Amino acid sequence: MISDWLKRGSGQLLAVMPEPDVDRLAETIVAFANADGGTIVLGIDESGRSTGAVYPEEIEAMLQDALRQCRPLLEVECQQEEIAGGFVFYVRVPRSTELHSLADGRVLIRRKGENHPLSGEEIRHLAATKSTGDYEVQVVPGATRDDLDEEVIQEFLQRWQEKQRRPWTRSVDDLLVQIGALTEEGQPTVAGLLLFGQDPQAFLPKSGLVFVKFLGMEPRGERGEAGYGRREDVGGPLARIIQRSWTIIMEEMRTGAVVKGLERIEQTEYPPAAVREALVNAVAHRDYRLRGRPIEVRMFTDRMEIISPGGLPGYITLDNIVEEHFSRNPRIVGALYYWGYIEELGLGIDLMIEQMTAAGLPPPEFRAEPYLFSVTLYNRRERPPIAQWQRTMNERQMKALEYIGRYGRITNREYQAICPHVSPETLRLDLADLVEKGVLIKVGDKKGTYYILR
Repeated sequence: MISDWLKRGSGQLLAVMPEPDVDRLAETIVAFANADGGTIVLGIDESGRSTGAVYPEEIEAMLQDALRQCRPLLEVECQQEEIAGGFVFYVRVPRSTELHSLADGRVLIRRKGENHPLSGEEIRHLAATKSTGDYEVQVVPGATRDDLDEEVIQEFLQRWQEKQRRPWTRSVDDLLVQIGALTEEGQPTVAGLLLFGQDPQAFLPKSGLVFVKFLGMEPRGERGEAGYGRREDVGGPLARIIQRSWTIIMEEMRTGAVVKGLERIEQTEYPPAAVREALVNAVAHRDYRLRGRPIEVRMFTDRMEIISPGGLPGYITLDNIVEEHFSRNPRIVGALYYWGYIEELGLGIDLMIEQMTAAGLPPPEFRAEPYLFSVTLYNRRERPPIAQWQRTMNERQMKALEYIGRYGRITNREYQAICPHVSPETLRLDLADLVEKGVLIKVGDKKGTYYILR
């Protein structure tokens, strides 16, 4: 379990503290509570071994001192595990519907694995929208426990246990209560119905998705007639909406291949990872209080638009959308994370941009209005796609390939001449790496060794 924590490293939902101190602990608790919640792991080093420097009674006192710095008071859950050399402690901080600060007045939020203070304007925006997550746990009038789909619940339970690396030992309903899908009285919440309902749209109209493929670059034909070739209404619980919508989009995307240098690159009209992130973000972050329109996926001949009802949440703006993260629907986001649709919170926008530019396409275009947010992906290639092996090359290796392109081959001595300030061993490893990746072929032996393109 500890090795799994370390592989993930500190991120949006996790903070690893080998040598915790009260002030840093307080800052992290406040930052998690103001964002999506998270877990603080105390008492292990980078290799997963216990530091042996903290004991249960010390952690309890340290935690209480840290909580006294939080305004208003927060409740957290602390568990301990004995490992070789000592103890490891897990402090789980829930997301709060209140705005929290430290005793000195600072308001922090979790951002990409770090605790960041907010400016006055950001604090005002966050305070104004912090309670919108309460909508998720509102009871849905007329809905009962029988309106939830047992097959979907069991699928989620299995994914939850896989993600947590431990079995759920209590009743399934206890888990649904814990994640906000049921009330203590067993009534389905908005989040519960959206995630597990047999027919959520019967209770929450327009909570599904509409896919439309248009025949040109406009919604209408030349003479004003309907300009689409396919339309699909997708309903059901959110996991099924994502699965079915993804299948439809992949069916309609053009595919092909391009040969670039050494590599034949399978090429879809849009990078699948970018489309997937845009789709999942639309489902996870839309404002489900708005019942006038569903999520829309519009595919034109030159672009794809993913339109989500509801403006940007919290203090997020188009200017800070890449750096910041804030969930309008924390329970839905949390469930989709356990389901495996969200790998790491806060990285979806980055991944979209990275995948589009690596494919030689324009970066995504974002549009924010008070009641909608849209992502537009264009299929016009501005340059050839970047091969996978090129994305991981360092600058020295790029120089080596440029040299081979000019002279047909390169030796270790020639490589040292174009990189004079780098050790021979480092350069040898560079070339060995390119051989391992299948980019270069090593010819000859010892002093007669040289490298050519495969």
